[in-house]
Amino acid sequence: MSDIWKNLSGKKVLDESLREEIEAGLGPRGKKALAAIDAGKIKKYLDFFVVEGRTASYVVDEDFCTCGDFMYRGRTCWHLIAVRIVTITGTFEKVDCWYMDTVKEEAAKKTGPETIE
Repeated sequence: MSDIWKNLSGKKVLDESLREEIEAGLGPRGKKALAAIDAGKIKKYLDFFVVEGRTASYVVDEDFCTCGDFMYRGRTCWHLIAVRIVTITGTFEKVDCWYMDTVKEEAAKKTGPETIE
């Protein structure tokens, strides 16, 4: 098998041969990663990458992901693969805020404003 990551180096476009190599080398996880990239589901906040999955959004930081596949099975998930691809190619959406701030804002919307006594 060729070195997918070496072949991606310096590329800004995922041409058909690279896509085939990713799918052949990484199987279903590679295919899911490419689908998420194509759908624009990888965002780079000031603090983390966040990948929108089918049922939730997952934080990816270096070689760590918050998804169950990574946390409980200890394997490289498609979220990590997608982030690695977009990091090399630069094909991710930049969000100019801290992800943790957006999480706090969403939680406040659900529970209502805090009261100070």
